[in-house]
Amino acid sequence: MSPIPGLHAATAELDPPLAALDLTALRANAADLVRRARGVPIRVASKSVRCRAVLEEVLGGGLTAAGGFAGIMSYALPEAIWLARRGAGDILLGYPTAHRAALAELGGDETLRAAITLMIDDVAQLDLIDAVLAGRRARPRVCLDVDASLRIGPLHLGVRRSPIRTPEQAAELARTARARGYDVVGVMTYEAQIAGLPDTNPVVRLVKRASALEIAERRRQVLDAVRSVVGELRIVNSGGSGSIEVSVASPEVTEVTAGSGLYVPTLFDGYRGFTPRPALFFALPVLRRPARGIATVFSGGYIASGPAGKSRVPKPVWPSGLRLIGTEGAGEVQTPLTGAPELTVGDRVWFRHAKAGELCERFDELHLVDADGTRVAVPTYRGEGRDFG
Repeated sequence: MSPIPGLHAATAELDPPLAALDLTALRANAADLVRRARGVPIRVASKSVRCRAVLEEVLGGGLTAAGGFAGIMSYALPEAIWLARRGAGDILLGYPTAHRAALAELGGDETLRAAITLMIDDVAQLDLIDAVLAGRRARPRVCLDVDASLRIGPLHLGVRRSPIRTPEQAAELARTARARGYDVVGVMTYEAQIAGLPDTNPVVRLVKRASALEIAERRRQVLDAVRSVVGELRIVNSGGSGSIEVSVASPEVTEVTAGSGLYVPTLFDGYRGFTPRPALFFALPVLRRPARGIATVFSGGYIASGPAGKSRVPKPVWPSGLRLIGTEGAGEVQTPLTGAPELTVGDRVWFRHAKAGELCERFDELHLVDADGTRVAVPTYRGEGRDFG
């Protein structure tokens, strides 16, 4: 059953545009992620959430025992510092950083260094950190990002992330980092070509299976090589919401990362291995009726990142039967919709976004709606005046 009628009723007196999160669906999605992880802890990807109240709900919602949610994967060092100063601990940066001011703040604060682990995949990143922290003995903890894409001959199937791919390259970077005083505590392998691709056809499923076998074997070799340099590792991170089962099948993996699977944007509609429940929606008001069967709503051009195309535009989902117009799409200040014979000026149309946390860059607050219809408004990152890029 769609949660939208409940969200619609709970926010009836509010003026749209507004964004609403169904807590029942969020909690069900969180529990299902834990089930799929089969006892392996889940680190929450903050870029897919972008709301501190929701992070706290997930990390403190009764699913944080062994094998539940533990820790945050941050997408920017200023964000990680902001979260740490507000009580978050065990924050793994998901990407390298070149933010000098944030590095200087991290290097000068023992409490921050105890909470935050940086991500590296290049000696040049160590050079930058060393230049910022010149004269300071303490160095932050680091985790190595190892490329998890699948290569078949000249084909590169996956995203362009780390230049570190082989066991030898990983060991050499670990050796250099250790010689410079860094504590190498982990290895990350994010198989985006598995986690981020819906199961749309047999070819995609075949590629995903081949990729899972390849990265499982190469990860073992990388870990053996890195451990020969630094000893045991505290973090072996892998996966995303779409690939949890694949990641936890490898006994070396100590944690997986998930975030989008909490909100469930439209890009998750094509997965076969699990049944997600859409939880985050936004509502826009009808402004006019330019023609029979067409209703125009305010705003709506919330286009998701990634390759431009139909998969990145928002989807009208309630009332049912509405569609974007191909010649106009989702507009900056208005969006016309077909299939709207009953809508009148002042009515609402509910949409889903193509991606998860990116919607929070459009709204100052989320309206969290519980099963009994009670509602509370909480600020997004944007609502707290924070923009981390």
